[in-house]
Amino acid sequence: MLLNTTKLARLRRAKATRIRISNSRRFRLLVHKSNNHIYAQIIDPTSNYVIVSASTVEAEVKKQYSNGGTIEAAKYIGQLVAKKSLESQISEVAFDRSGFKYHGRVKALADAARSAGMKF
Repeated sequence: MLLNTTKLARLRRAKATRIRISNSRRFRLLVHKSNNHIYAQIIDPTSNYVIVSASTVEAEVKKQYSNGGTIEAAKYIGQLVAKKSLESQISEVAFDRSGFKYHGRVKALADAARSAGMKF
């Protein structure tokens, strides 16, 4: 499979970020986006298992947002993942934007998670 240069650059940035985050040994708030959806997961630093997840693919979110590729949907996912993580006693995380620019939906998700009580 041949990857285009923009995707390779994003994956390179993501790899560099993940190396720094893994050295910090903190829980990681991983964000991934596609044109139609946005996904957020909190991953355990020691075992690399997903502890908490939220996305616009979930049935309860699809009822509210028919198009998951909007800033409003990203804000809702940020609040949802923060609420779930605080229930799991996880309040401090490292933000992993997967090489995406900190702009638009990624920024909206991060700001909503911060306002719901998470610390980055």
